[in-house]
Amino acid sequence: MEKRKRIVVIGGSAAGPKAAAKARRIDNDAEVIILQKDGDLSMASCGYPYYVGGCFDDRNMLLGTPAGVVRSPQFYLNAKDIDAQVHTEVTAIDRERRMLSFRKTVTGETGEITYDKLIIATGSVPRMPPVPGAGLEGITTLQSMGDADFLRKVADEGKIKKAVVIGGGLIGIETCEALQLAGIEITVIELLPQLLTFLDWEMAKLVENHVRAKGANVITDNGIAEFLGEKGKLTGVKLQNGTELPCELAVVAIGVVPNTKLAREAGLKTGETGGILVDSYMQTSDPDIYAVGDCVEITNRITGKKVLAPLGDLANLQGRVAGENAASGNCVTFPGTIQTGICKVFDYAAGSTGLSESNARRLGYGDIITVINASPDKPGFMEGKLLVTKLVADRKTGAILGAQCVGPGNVNRQIAQWAVAIQGRLTVEDFVNADLPYAPPFSLAIDHGLAAAHILQNKMKGRMKGISCREVMEKVKGGDKPFLLDVRQPDEFEQMRLGLGETLMPLGALRKRLHEMPPDKEKEIICYCKISLRGYEAALVLEANGWKNVKVMEGGVMAWPFPREK
Repeated sequence: MEKRKRIVVIGGSAAGPKAAAKARRIDNDAEVIILQKDGDLSMASCGYPYYVGGCFDDRNMLLGTPAGVVRSPQFYLNAKDIDAQVHTEVTAIDRERRMLSFRKTVTGETGEITYDKLIIATGSVPRMPPVPGAGLEGITTLQSMGDADFLRKVADEGKIKKAVVIGGGLIGIETCEALQLAGIEITVIELLPQLLTFLDWEMAKLVENHVRAKGANVITDNGIAEFLGEKGKLTGVKLQNGTELPCELAVVAIGVVPNTKLAREAGLKTGETGGILVDSYMQTSDPDIYAVGDCVEITNRITGKKVLAPLGDLANLQGRVAGENAASGNCVTFPGTIQTGICKVFDYAAGSTGLSESNARRLGYGDIITVINASPDKPGFMEGKLLVTKLVADRKTGAILGAQCVGPGNVNRQIAQWAVAIQGRLTVEDFVNADLPYAPPFSLAIDHGLAAAHILQNKMKGRMKGISCREVMEKVKGGDKPFLLDVRQPDEFEQMRLGLGETLMPLGALRKRLHEMPPDKEKEIICYCKISLRGYEAALVLEANGWKNVKVMEGGVMAWPFPREK
């Protein structure tokens, strides 16, 4: 009788179980084994903050199938004929013998198991700040089910009154919301000048303003110098500028690093980012070993550079590819990432795909063009909600390089559209007439994303001279202040205004009041309105009447990231 092929997977979170399940579907005769250090399997780790925040109460929902069946070892055995062994830590990989050494974490029992094909899905480990006091009780991450259980208990008990979240990335912001919903006073501490570094500054500032509006405190440009405590328990944190903040809980969310210890000790190659080096088949430097998920580095499809992309959706996609290749030989590939992501921020969302402007410039894309569009996601009569989108494109070729979107509207749809456009290598000209689904309950007749492309097209063709809110503020603070023209109605102006010495002149009255405009036709004039649609029309009127230096403030008042007079 022919020996069954044995496919062993190390790791039972996201990528590992997906690889095992795919291998089983491809080869029904193979012996498929999962070795998982923890006691849970196939955890929906991206759902941890929402469990902590009380969006649902049943812990098993993080471990269940769409039908609600918990993915236990018995489930894997019965439903998939996969031997999933929990509380089993792999301690060494012997590549020459194709042998794994393991230890049962509950009993201490040790043993060995052979493999024909091996898939490493060891994930990542959280970064911890190298500062005094890091071992105090009350300091945690949100990386594991145990962490989620602990923070949910904290939220339910209601004993802790003040907490800090260290790190303003995806997990940090989601944790901030979860704990704030539990009535805990939250301060988010971010070492960099902004939250959510996948966004450009002016977009991240809109998110920061929203976080503050929801009652959380935000400190940027400052980091942790020391955890303070008494009798082994956390009592506060000391910042790098000397400020001390009292708190009883600190959640560290400053990122993760690939868990490559096993792979490195086995002599597998790691890449320039520190992740395990894999090819498009997810195959390591050993042809019998694949690696997937947070522990690997992959290719950025736009730049061709290697990156770390520890995201649950990518882990599942990689696992699917590795499982099929381990079962049937290298026949499918994983092309890499354009680093698409989205984050819930209370009743806001913030998403991005591709390159931000700052990253594009850092990577040497010198000749780029950007635009910001603010508009609803659907008509006002269908209770449309605001979206602010920033597009990044190559000025010469028109290739779409990146998109960011924030706001209370349907951010997910916008980012999904742009992600497909970037992967399809579409240009701005390709996208301006994209045939997208439209009905008033779902979209504007010209979708928000299409409108952003139209604005960028106008800018690329020289029909509109755009200027960002950030550039406007720099000019206002500078010596040669531009003429700021607000073309909204008086009631809008009374409700909300910048307070920078702007002139109010409603668009409908502009043609009759041109004599009130600066007599110097070379004077810089910046037009805007609520979202700058009327601002664009005002600029066209002024240009038609001889003014030479007219710009439109992109996104208008709704994209203004700075304090307003009202």
